Amino acid sequence: MEEQGAKVQTRSYWRLRKQDFLPEESFQSWANYRSALAQTGFRFRDRLLSRSDDANEIQELRKQSENDMKRCLTWWDLTWFGFGSVIGAGIFVISGQEMKDHAGPAIVLSYVASGISAMLSVFCYTEFAVEIPVAGGSFAYLRIELGDFVAFITAGNILLESIVGSAAVARAWTSYFTTLLNRPSNSLRIHTNLRKDFNLLDPIAVGVLIISATIAMISTRKTSFFNWIATALNTLVILFVIIAGFAHANPSNLTPFLPYGAKGIFQAAAIVYFAYGGFDNIATMAEETKNPSRDIPLGLLGSMSTIIVIYCLMVLSLSMMQKYTEIDKNAPFSMAFQSVGMTWAKFLVALGALKGMTTVLLVGALGQARYTTHIARAHMIPPWFALVHPKTGTPINATLLITISSALIAFFTGLDVLASLLSLSTLFIFMMMAVALLVRRYYVRETTPRANLLKFIAFLLIIMASSMGTSAYWGLKPSGWIGYIITVPLWFLGTMGIQMTLQQQRQPKFWGVPLVPWLPSLSIATNIFLMGSLGAKAFVRFGICTVVMLVYYVFFGLHATYDMAHQEQNLSSFEVKNEDISEKGP
Repeated sequence: MEEQGAKVQTRSYWRLRKQDFLPEESFQSWANYRSALAQTGFRFRDRLLSRSDDANEIQELRKQSENDMKRCLTWWDLTWFGFGSVIGAGIFVISGQEMKDHAGPAIVLSYVASGISAMLSVFCYTEFAVEIPVAGGSFAYLRIELGDFVAFITAGNILLESIVGSAAVARAWTSYFTTLLNRPSNSLRIHTNLRKDFNLLDPIAVGVLIISATIAMISTRKTSFFNWIATALNTLVILFVIIAGFAHANPSNLTPFLPYGAKGIFQAAAIVYFAYGGFDNIATMAEETKNPSRDIPLGLLGSMSTIIVIYCLMVLSLSMMQKYTEIDKNAPFSMAFQSVGMTWAKFLVALGALKGMTTVLLVGALGQARYTTHIARAHMIPPWFALVHPKTGTPINATLLITISSALIAFFTGLDVLASLLSLSTLFIFMMMAVALLVRRYYVRETTPRANLLKFIAFLLIIMASSMGTSAYWGLKPSGWIGYIITVPLWFLGTMGIQMTLQQQRQPKFWGVPLVPWLPSLSIATNIFLMGSLGAKAFVRFGICTVVMLVYYVFFGLHATYDMAHQEQNLSSFEVKNEDISEKGP
């Protein structure tokens, strides 16, 4: 066994054999594959009901990477990664788009609403990241609490979020770069006769993605240092935007405050949620954190609390500087300063925005690759993407997968299409995380009585159904109120039912979400509500992507994960037998 381990360690990182992509028994021959397909129903039931555990995610799956990632990050690094991963295209670009199209000056309330929802999700992520410090983030957490199939759907959305999110930020980078050069926003894109939203080709976005990924692949520690410098400079620009913005504020620009009504606030909130995306990347760095139980809560909660305040101040200053009807959708802050006579300031803002978006891409390249690595460790995608380079300690293959996919999308697709799809995918993942936290606290396999399990499921379904009802009623009758008399009390009763009739089965070891079940239940409700505020097109695109994921799962992911799980079980049984034999002696 030791000799085999030595051979594994000395194998070249750069290899492209079939066994590195399809090592599972089901794919060793066409006969095996046909046999696997014939067992699809049985295997699906097995994967639907199976659960991973903390030890498997923390210890066993990491062996699939052959080399360990380097523990080199502290709470200071994570805090600056938090700033670097979040403050970017969302605040600098999406703000103008949503202010003009949906919310008007009330965009500040949209940021408050989405910020509260994001903070609830941060609480859930923090507890999981401290308890299960692995690179897989939400994928690993859901595999433990909700099983392989739910984890796969989430994995698909994580990959979608990673690829689309990077593409959206890269497209926004080009818009601000043209502002810095004092040129029209689409002047550096290639104009074609393709369909609208796909007719402006963006080679600069592709170049930025490649450069960011290259830095991330070289070293996590060096990436942290680069991020710290760039984010510190960006923070100075943000302070300038807030102070100079209020210095040139005209309160009359806030009138009318609600030009699109209350519905517009929540429509915008669902889209600007994109601006808070990225904090989940911090959870994926737990495997490289020196002291996860201390550093992750400080880094995640500290950075996100500050970011919510910064965002609200920034959009309020923007609303008071320029009338919402005159806002430039592509570069709102730069053009707003130009409108008040500070033409030189627009170049400073554009430079700050570029720095912010660069760090978002940089930290995104780190976090997204680590998600992908752990998904590959579980064989949801080929395990070749799980390999960690022995010298750099970084997952180069996973980084290449995300970067190449993002570059292809960024080259063709407009920001409007990307933002709505990204927000829905992000909200879905965060909603599932809140569900998983409730499951973790109130259900332990082979310990929780069946009667309590049935009560818990019933109350959880009431919470989710009432949240969907509230969201649907808001969409159908935004000025109505009768429906809320039914849906809101139902949500309250479902949450109260868990609080009063069920005892928590597991307590967090280091740091836990306060006010359970109320905060996770509220997170479920707010995420579902914001999902319902998105347009029909976002759901159609989300549905198409989900169907593609399911087809992939039925023909590949299901059989790969089934073989992987049963291979681990056989190895465990073999080890137990060997221990029994050695104890009994010859």
